[in-house]
Amino acid sequence: MSDNRAYCAGPSIPPLRDITLGELLKEAADTVPNRIALVAGVSDPAGRREWTYGQLYAESLEAARALTLKFEPGERIAIWAPNIPEWIMLEFACAMAGLIVVTVNPSFQAKEVAYVLQQSRSAGIFVIGEFRGNQMLKVVQQVQLECAELREIICFDQWREFLATAHGSDKLLPTVKPADPVMIQYTSGTTGFPKGALLHHKGLVNNAAHTLERANVDEGSVWMTFMPLFHTAGCGVCVLGAISRKATQVLVEVFEPGLVLELIETYGANAMVGVPTMMNAILEHPDFESRDLSSVKVLSSGGSTVPTALVEIFEQALGAKFTIGFGQTECSPVASMTSPDDTTEDKGTTLGAPMPHVEIKIIDVESGATLGFGEMGEYCTRGYHIMHGYFEMEEATADAIDEEGWLHTGDLATVDDEGYYRITGRLKDMIIRGGENVYPREVEEFLYTHPKIADVQVIGVPDERFVEEVMAWVMLKPGETADAEEIREFCKGKIAHYKIPRYVKMATEFPMTVTGKVQKFRMREMAIEELGLHKAAGIETA
Repeated sequence: MSDNRAYCAGPSIPPLRDITLGELLKEAADTVPNRIALVAGVSDPAGRREWTYGQLYAESLEAARALTLKFEPGERIAIWAPNIPEWIMLEFACAMAGLIVVTVNPSFQAKEVAYVLQQSRSAGIFVIGEFRGNQMLKVVQQVQLECAELREIICFDQWREFLATAHGSDKLLPTVKPADPVMIQYTSGTTGFPKGALLHHKGLVNNAAHTLERANVDEGSVWMTFMPLFHTAGCGVCVLGAISRKATQVLVEVFEPGLVLELIETYGANAMVGVPTMMNAILEHPDFESRDLSSVKVLSSGGSTVPTALVEIFEQALGAKFTIGFGQTECSPVASMTSPDDTTEDKGTTLGAPMPHVEIKIIDVESGATLGFGEMGEYCTRGYHIMHGYFEMEEATADAIDEEGWLHTGDLATVDDEGYYRITGRLKDMIIRGGENVYPREVEEFLYTHPKIADVQVIGVPDERFVEEVMAWVMLKPGETADAEEIREFCKGKIAHYKIPRYVKMATEFPMTVTGKVQKFRMREMAIEELGLHKAAGIETA
């Protein structure tokens, strides 16, 4: 900590390593070549393939050599597939071939895929034929004409044939450095327009290793990966973190709580990371009580805070230590994180202390000055973990990273004198009602105290008189009933009148990204439509 300012620097251990993704995998293969590195955790046990570390490195290296026959270092290669083992091999192969992986959400449709391929100027794409009714190969073939630089479409069904193209080749792999870009991850779209964060080897490898180290994941553990690989939590924290601990990684093709429970029992899984909605689904599954889950030692979460009561349930139900991390794609992705031995209150109300070699400060939104303890401002972070920038978006990069190298996250937060951070909302989510600032997180925390409310999200909607009004989307606990008037009556005399929601929507679900983040921009769009607020929003209607 630094005097009384809201600035903290993480520890200097473990040390930072100048290492690439390929070097990380080779190190594990050289050290424990016969240990099982990867298991394809599909629903049919007969289809569960396995690779030792020696085999995983050899196949990834073969794929890297095949890539050099089709692509030049620095070109972008998109991956559009669910969590299949070849995804991971291609991640390492591209890294060793000096190429940049572009990750694509398997649920994307033609317009979204075309945007990613065009904006990244991808030269090639590896795609699965079909997934959950999405004819992905056909979609790529349809949009290829819109993507001027896309010259290679390779289907994962032809993986063995692709590897065979390298047989007999004497072409050398390029020299790859830790600072080189290795991945473009498109922001998940909680605020709309996606931007491609250009991430580098050093940031991804160190951040993943430090995340698992802080969570106290033992070397040689069995690690469950069910976060989607197209996200930094999947191909970064999970994949690279597991390999940094030389773990056996059980890769779940698509998150399904019953399958996850069976795989935990079958393989004796020790650790995993998942967003709160995933963890809840595991706890609520009918097989939860009957499965032997005694091997689980560590649970990690992120993406949003987890209420203290839920932390207690996770730890008691599974007999494991819980941790929660915070960050965003742009910082590889974890900036702060709790520790397994922190208090339940800290795990449930904070997002921990800075990660090793990471700086964090809270600044005044208007002046940019560093604030004091307990004062709310924007959460900024600086260090090895920060992206190079948004791919070919100089203005957006300059808006996100200042001249001193600080990433401005757009999150509002406070920090206590122990160096633990609390997120209080999003800067862009702040509601200005008649000149009064309303912070959605503050109203949400109050509404959580209502005995009938299970979950709540607060947004601002346009208003002709006050510019914005407060709206709450409320999900009730099972079996409970309530209406908007009851919710508003609960607020009266307990929070300021201007913070009381004018509009209350009783909801059964919230619009969310695939990684479990609530899309408040989408909620606002839906509210404008449902409430007929087009005029107040300045939207012309036919």
